[in-house]
Amino acid sequence: MPGENGPPAFSDAFTSARLAMVETQLRGRGIRDERVLAAMARVPRHRFVSAERASAAYEDHPVGIGEGQTISQPFMVASMVEAAEIQPADVVLEVGTGSGYQAAVLAELAAEVFTIERVPTLGASAQRLLAHLGYANIVVAIGDGSEGLRQYAPYSAIIVAAATPSIPQELVEELRENGRLVIPVGDAEEQELQVVRKLSAGPRVENRYACKFVPLIGRFGFSRS
Repeated sequence: MPGENGPPAFSDAFTSARLAMVETQLRGRGIRDERVLAAMARVPRHRFVSAERASAAYEDHPVGIGEGQTISQPFMVASMVEAAEIQPADVVLEVGTGSGYQAAVLAELAAEVFTIERVPTLGASAQRLLAHLGYANIVVAIGDGSEGLRQYAPYSAIIVAAATPSIPQELVEELRENGRLVIPVGDAEEQELQVVRKLSAGPRVENRYACKFVPLIGRFGFSRS
Protein backbone atom coordinates (compact mmCIF):
# COMPACT_ATOMS: atom_id res chain seq x y z
CA MET A 1 0.00 0.00 0.00
CA PRO A 2 1.14 3.61 -0.35
CA GLY A 3 3.15 4.70 2.67
CA GLU A 4 1.97 6.78 5.61
CA ASN A 5 4.89 9.18 5.67
CA GLY A 6 5.78 12.14 3.48
CA PRO A 7 3.66 14.00 0.92
CA PRO A 8 0.47 12.58 -0.61
CA ALA A 9 1.23 9.33 -2.41
CA PHE A 10 -0.95 10.42 -5.33
CA SER A 11 -0.02 13.85 -6.68
CA ASP A 12 -2.42 15.01 -9.38
CA ALA A 13 -4.58 17.88 -10.55
CA PHE A 14 -6.90 17.30 -7.60
CA THR A 15 -4.25 17.43 -4.87
CA SER A 16 -5.09 20.98 -3.78
CA ALA A 17 -8.81 20.14 -3.60
CA ARG A 18 -8.02 17.04 -1.56
CA LEU A 19 -5.86 18.94 0.92
CA ALA A 20 -8.48 21.69 1.22
CA MET A 21 -11.10 19.02 1.94
CA VAL A 22 -8.96 17.69 4.77
CA GLU A 23 -8.39 21.10 6.34
CA THR A 24 -11.90 22.54 6.04
CA GLN A 25 -14.30 19.57 6.07
CA LEU A 26 -12.35 17.26 8.36
CA ARG A 27 -9.90 19.05 10.65
CA GLY A 28 -12.21 22.07 10.74
CA ARG A 29 -15.07 19.91 12.02
CA GLY A 30 -13.17 18.16 14.75
CA ILE A 31 -11.43 15.15 13.20
CA ARG A 32 -8.28 14.92 15.32
CA ASP A 33 -6.63 11.61 14.43
CA GLU A 34 -3.61 12.70 12.39
CA ARG A 35 -3.26 9.28 10.78
CA VAL A 36 -6.84 9.49 9.50
CA LEU A 37 -6.29 13.01 8.21
CA ALA A 38 -3.10 11.95 6.45
CA ALA A 39 -4.80 8.94 4.88
CA MET A 40 -7.63 11.11 3.55
CA ALA A 41 -5.02 13.47 2.13
CA ARG A 42 -3.34 10.61 0.27
CA VAL A 43 -6.23 8.70 -1.27
CA PRO A 44 -7.37 10.10 -4.66
CA ARG A 45 -11.12 10.28 -4.00
CA HIS A 46 -11.86 11.48 -7.54
CA ARG A 47 -10.69 8.13 -8.93
CA PHE A 48 -13.56 6.40 -7.13
CA VAL A 49 -16.33 8.24 -8.99
CA SER A 50 -17.10 8.55 -12.69
CA ALA A 51 -15.12 11.03 -14.79
CA GLU A 52 -18.29 13.11 -15.14
CA ARG A 53 -18.53 13.48 -11.36
CA ALA A 54 -14.81 13.83 -10.58
CA SER A 55 -15.09 17.60 -10.09
CA ALA A 56 -17.58 16.98 -7.25
CA ALA A 57 -15.51 14.29 -5.53
CA TYR A 58 -14.08 16.59 -2.85
CA GLU A 59 -17.27 18.52 -2.16
CA ASP A 60 -19.10 18.24 1.15
CA HIS A 61 -21.72 15.66 0.19
CA PRO A 62 -22.12 12.04 -0.98
CA VAL A 63 -21.65 11.30 -4.69
CA GLY A 64 -23.59 8.68 -6.64
CA ILE A 65 -21.65 5.71 -7.99
CA GLY A 66 -24.46 3.83 -9.73
CA GLU A 67 -26.59 0.83 -8.67
CA GLY A 68 -28.42 3.13 -6.24
CA GLN A 69 -25.27 3.49 -4.12
CA THR A 70 -23.09 6.45 -3.10
CA ILE A 71 -19.59 7.29 -2.00
CA SER A 72 -20.11 8.77 1.46
CA GLN A 73 -19.52 12.40 2.39
CA PRO A 74 -15.81 12.89 3.23
CA PHE A 75 -16.57 13.88 6.84
CA MET A 76 -18.65 10.75 7.37
CA VAL A 77 -15.84 8.52 6.08
CA ALA A 78 -13.29 10.24 8.33
CA SER A 79 -15.60 10.17 11.34
CA MET A 80 -16.36 6.46 11.02
CA VAL A 81 -12.73 5.54 10.45
CA GLU A 82 -11.63 7.66 13.40
CA ALA A 83 -14.27 6.01 15.60
CA ALA A 84 -12.90 2.60 14.64
CA GLU A 85 -9.50 3.50 16.15
CA ILE A 86 -7.53 1.66 13.46
CA GLN A 87 -3.98 0.65 14.41
CA PRO A 88 -1.16 -0.38 12.01
CA ALA A 89 -1.36 -4.10 12.93
CA ASP A 90 -5.17 -4.31 12.73
CA VAL A 91 -7.19 -6.60 10.50
CA VAL A 92 -10.34 -4.74 9.44
CA LEU A 93 -13.62 -5.71 7.80
CA GLU A 94 -15.62 -3.21 5.78
CA VAL A 95 -19.24 -4.05 4.98
CA GLY A 96 -20.36 -2.30 1.80
CA THR A 97 -17.41 -1.85 -0.55
CA GLY A 98 -19.22 0.46 -2.95
CA SER A 99 -16.63 2.30 -5.00
CA GLY A 100 -13.74 1.06 -2.84
CA TYR A 101 -12.85 4.51 -1.47
CA GLN A 102 -13.28 3.79 2.23
CA ALA A 103 -11.43 0.49 1.79
CA ALA A 104 -8.49 2.46 0.39
CA VAL A 105 -8.53 4.82 3.38
CA LEU A 106 -8.61 1.84 5.73
CA ALA A 107 -5.77 0.17 3.84
CA GLU A 108 -3.59 3.21 4.51
CA LEU A 109 -4.07 2.61 8.25
CA ALA A 110 -4.39 -1.16 8.81
CA ALA A 111 -2.34 -4.26 8.06
CA GLU A 112 -5.16 -6.02 6.17
CA VAL A 113 -8.59 -4.96 4.94
CA PHE A 114 -11.36 -7.33 3.92
CA THR A 115 -14.32 -5.68 2.25
CA ILE A 116 -17.60 -7.28 1.17
CA GLU A 117 -20.05 -5.97 -1.44
CA ARG A 118 -23.50 -7.28 -2.35
CA VAL A 119 -23.54 -5.93 -5.93
CA PRO A 120 -21.10 -7.93 -8.09
CA THR A 121 -20.48 -5.15 -10.63
CA LEU A 122 -19.50 -2.68 -7.90
CA GLY A 123 -17.29 -5.22 -6.17
CA ALA A 124 -15.48 -6.10 -9.41
CA SER A 125 -14.98 -2.45 -10.34
CA ALA A 126 -13.62 -1.61 -6.88
CA GLN A 127 -11.26 -4.58 -6.97
CA ARG A 128 -9.81 -3.51 -10.33
CA LEU A 129 -9.32 0.08 -9.23
CA LEU A 130 -7.79 -0.78 -5.86
CA ALA A 131 -5.33 -3.14 -7.54
CA HIS A 132 -4.47 -0.47 -10.11
CA LEU A 133 -3.75 2.02 -7.32
CA GLY A 134 -1.40 -0.44 -5.64
CA TYR A 135 -3.43 -1.55 -2.62
CA ALA A 136 -2.10 -5.07 -2.14
CA ASN A 137 -3.50 -5.41 1.40
CA ILE A 138 -7.20 -5.39 0.40
CA VAL A 139 -9.35 -8.45 -0.34
CA VAL A 140 -12.71 -7.80 -2.01
CA ALA A 141 -15.48 -10.38 -1.54
CA ILE A 142 -19.00 -10.60 -2.95
CA GLY A 143 -21.82 -11.62 -0.63
CA ASP A 144 -24.25 -10.70 2.13
CA GLY A 145 -22.33 -8.26 4.28
CA SER A 146 -24.92 -8.37 7.05
CA GLU A 147 -23.48 -11.81 7.85
CA GLY A 148 -19.93 -10.48 7.90
CA LEU A 149 -17.06 -12.53 6.47
CA ARG A 150 -16.46 -15.24 9.01
CA GLN A 151 -13.65 -17.05 7.19
CA TYR A 152 -11.23 -14.18 7.88
CA ALA A 153 -12.42 -13.35 11.42
CA PRO A 154 -11.67 -12.24 14.06
CA TYR A 155 -11.34 -8.56 13.17
CA SER A 156 -9.90 -5.70 15.17
CA ALA A 157 -12.57 -3.41 13.72
CA ILE A 158 -15.62 -3.63 11.47
CA ILE A 159 -17.10 -0.62 9.67
CA VAL A 160 -20.54 -0.93 8.11
CA ALA A 161 -21.17 1.59 5.34
CA ALA A 162 -24.94 0.97 5.18
CA ALA A 163 -27.81 1.17 7.66
CA THR A 164 -29.17 -1.77 9.65
CA PRO A 165 -32.41 -1.97 11.68
CA SER A 166 -30.44 -3.40 14.62
CA ILE A 167 -26.88 -4.44 15.44
CA PRO A 168 -26.22 -7.82 13.77
CA GLN A 169 -24.98 -10.21 16.45
CA GLU A 170 -22.99 -12.03 13.77
CA LEU A 171 -20.79 -8.97 13.28
CA VAL A 172 -20.18 -8.61 17.02
CA GLU A 173 -19.17 -12.28 17.16
CA GLU A 174 -16.59 -11.71 14.41
CA LEU A 175 -14.74 -9.08 16.47
CA ARG A 176 -11.68 -9.73 18.59
CA GLU A 177 -12.00 -8.90 22.27
CA ASN A 178 -11.87 -5.09 22.56
CA GLY A 179 -12.72 -4.90 18.84
CA ARG A 180 -14.82 -2.01 17.53
CA LEU A 181 -17.93 -2.12 15.34
CA VAL A 182 -18.97 1.20 13.76
CA ILE A 183 -22.46 0.99 12.31
CA PRO A 184 -25.49 3.20 11.47
CA VAL A 185 -28.61 1.77 13.16
CA GLY A 186 -32.20 2.83 12.61
CA ASP A 187 -34.94 2.74 10.02
CA ALA A 188 -34.53 3.23 6.28
CA GLU A 189 -34.90 7.01 6.55
CA GLU A 190 -32.71 8.02 9.49
CA GLN A 191 -30.19 6.30 11.70
CA GLU A 192 -27.81 6.92 14.56
CA LEU A 193 -24.15 6.09 14.24
CA GLN A 194 -23.22 3.63 16.96
CA VAL A 195 -19.83 2.36 18.13
CA VAL A 196 -19.94 -1.10 19.68
CA ARG A 197 -16.92 -2.29 21.66
CA LYS A 198 -16.69 -6.03 22.36
CA LEU A 199 -15.67 -6.48 25.99
CA SER A 200 -15.37 -9.60 28.12
CA ALA A 201 -18.37 -8.42 30.15
CA GLY A 202 -20.43 -7.94 26.98
CA PRO A 203 -20.78 -5.36 24.19
CA ARG A 204 -20.69 -1.68 25.12
CA VAL A 205 -22.68 0.59 22.80
CA GLU A 206 -22.00 4.29 22.36
CA ASN A 207 -24.37 6.50 20.38
CA ARG A 208 -22.61 9.19 18.33
CA TYR A 209 -24.94 11.27 16.10
CA ALA A 210 -27.76 11.13 13.60
CA CYS A 211 -26.89 10.08 10.06
CA LYS A 212 -28.45 8.74 6.88
CA PHE A 213 -27.07 5.81 4.86
CA VAL A 214 -28.43 3.58 2.14
CA PRO A 215 -29.95 0.42 3.67
CA LEU A 216 -27.90 -2.73 4.12
CA ILE A 217 -29.73 -5.43 2.20
CA GLY A 218 -29.34 -8.93 3.56
CA ARG A 219 -30.28 -11.57 6.07
CA PHE A 220 -29.58 -9.34 9.07
CA GLY A 221 -30.28 -6.03 7.34
CA PHE A 222 -33.27 -4.82 5.35
CA SER A 223 -35.17 -6.95 2.84
CA ARG A 224 -35.12 -6.08 -0.86
CA SER A 225 -38.86 -5.33 -0.90
